[in-house]
Amino acid sequence: MSENLLEIEHLKQYFPAGGGRFIKAVDDVSFYIKKGETFGLVGESGCGKTTTGRSILRLTEPTAGKIVYDGNVIFDSDKGIKADMLPYRRKMQIVFQDPYASLDPRMTVGDIIGEALDIHKLYETKAERREKILSLLATVGLNSEHANRYPHEFSGGQRQRIGIARALAVNPQFVVCDEPVSALDVSIQAQVVNMFEDLQKQMELTYLFIAHDLSVVNHISSRIGVMYLGHLVELAESDDLIFHSVHPYTRSLISAVPIADPKTARASKRIILTGDVPSPLNPPSGCPFRTRCPYADEQCASEIPAFKEVSSGHYAACHHLDALN
Repeated sequence: MSENLLEIEHLKQYFPAGGGRFIKAVDDVSFYIKKGETFGLVGESGCGKTTTGRSILRLTEPTAGKIVYDGNVIFDSDKGIKADMLPYRRKMQIVFQDPYASLDPRMTVGDIIGEALDIHKLYETKAERREKILSLLATVGLNSEHANRYPHEFSGGQRQRIGIARALAVNPQFVVCDEPVSALDVSIQAQVVNMFEDLQKQMELTYLFIAHDLSVVNHISSRIGVMYLGHLVELAESDDLIFHSVHPYTRSLISAVPIADPKTARASKRIILTGDVPSPLNPPSGCPFRTRCPYADEQCASEIPAFKEVSSGHYAACHHLDALN
């Protein structure tokens, strides 16, 4: 048996934009996630992180590529394989980014969490159903009184806990955490991230943790992938990526992370990128990062750099890695 729970090969997600044009939200992305690990995915807004997570779960049907879950091919565009996802919904879950929009305002918290139990018939009696709901609420730090309330009666942090309880209701193996703390206050963010770590140990969960805050991702993830304009540009072990990044875009992201120590902060140099992110509807030729890269040349304009291994377990896509490192 493979130690990888999830394998993504050449994943593409193109959305039609009229006139025969396509928005290439995810363009040829490949990575794997080991059982029990947290794989972080970072990048600025619009780079394709969330679309990657939703495509893996087939909430949005991928345009092309191959998805293997626990040794079973659940999607393969070349072979025309599209597995029935209902059995996998119990194994693969998602915590959505916006705790205000992802909960049905007309349902009580008990019914929101219990809906998955109903769909998958995970209880024998009404009493057992209620017992499971109360147990899930306790697991995420809420109490039994909350079961009969509605989402609008809760704070953002509490709503996100309800969303997490809903995802855990079917006892999944794999959870896509789609920017689960970006809509929360900083003080609440730490509580929710710590809860994710505790739940991972208790329930032996595997996470795809999507965020644009590199410091949060570094805290929780064992490996990190960096996305830019639908492409993976660098992937490595967390500490290796933070301290030995090789791609100019990754270095720019790391330089933007706030440093608590004033002396260190003053000594560190911020790498500021020029220009704006190109439109995914009209991406640049060659390297997707070349329009903002200070090292770009003619080769970058004409050739897409290969995503290759630069050291053990450390991958990057850049034509000038030798000159930069």
